[in-house]
Amino acid sequence: MTTTTTKADATTEPATPETVLDARGVTMRFGGLTAVRDVDLTVRSGEIVGLIGPNGAGKTTFFNCLTGLYVPTEGEVRYKGQVLPPKSFKVTAAGIARTFQNIRLFNNMTVLENVLVGRHTRTKEGLWSALLRGPGFKKAEAASEKRAMELLEFIGLQDKAQHLAKNLPYGEQRKLEIARALASDPGLILLDEPTAGMNPQETRAAEELIFAIRDMGVAVLVIEHDMRFIFNLCDRVAVLVQGQKLIEGDSQTVQSDERVIAAYLGEPIEGDTPADGAPEADTPEAGAPAAADAPEEDTAPEETAEKPSEDTPHDPASGKENDA
Repeated sequence: MTTTTTKADATTEPATPETVLDARGVTMRFGGLTAVRDVDLTVRSGEIVGLIGPNGAGKTTFFNCLTGLYVPTEGEVRYKGQVLPPKSFKVTAAGIARTFQNIRLFNNMTVLENVLVGRHTRTKEGLWSALLRGPGFKKAEAASEKRAMELLEFIGLQDKAQHLAKNLPYGEQRKLEIARALASDPGLILLDEPTAGMNPQETRAAEELIFAIRDMGVAVLVIEHDMRFIFNLCDRVAVLVQGQKLIEGDSQTVQSDERVIAAYLGEPIEGDTPADGAPEADTPEAGAPAAADAPEEDTAPEETAEKPSEDTPHDPASGKENDA
């Protein structure tokens, strides 16, 4: 008896992480403009995956395709093997929650009420139950409030439950929006620039919060312009450039890729090796001006390519992405 059990334990293999999100060939066109082109991306349980790229690369548009705000022109999005319906509230009910670039709280509602809004997809009480306020409704309301207070304690805002959302500092408003998303009990949460506008202390707090969310069993997909933050945070990083996925891999692979550096510095990308054309200035054709007479801008990209920090490629743009 004991021998059989030991043998079974010895042959047990680690469980393969479940694929939570599987986006295949996602393409989004607006008239003649292709904002996202043939993007594949997977997120597995227990993972934090980053999505980066220059402004206008199509990151938020891709998020909108994943969450039902846009219906992809081509491709499909699956959550735990099921094709998602093209309605945002049905996507939330299926198990995907998100935050936005710009904070979208209900400013004149309390902190607690904002979180309770996120519980609506997990309550079964209907209109008549709410109007009659019977025992079933009161029980469900008490359970929702208990869960909301647990989430406020999780993000450290339990003492401000009755404060108006508009009176919170900026960093706490960001946390509150995450708590509202978590109130729907998602298996995957999408965070669109969660540290935008934060100071270094708030950014570190956001990083710790995201790790805690992952430890709760919720997979995370995050867009962010802060490269140091994203590379410290994520298990994998995918790079979008002009609506297409340029590369995907671990932090070291992505930040050492010449195409990623070129994309962030605004250099043209020719095929897979954008730097191939650079040596042409060293071998001028007959009749071409000497190197000393060549305009300074011919060598500027090479000089600039030496400047990114050892940790991350720097994103010179500080504005918001405009995917429209």
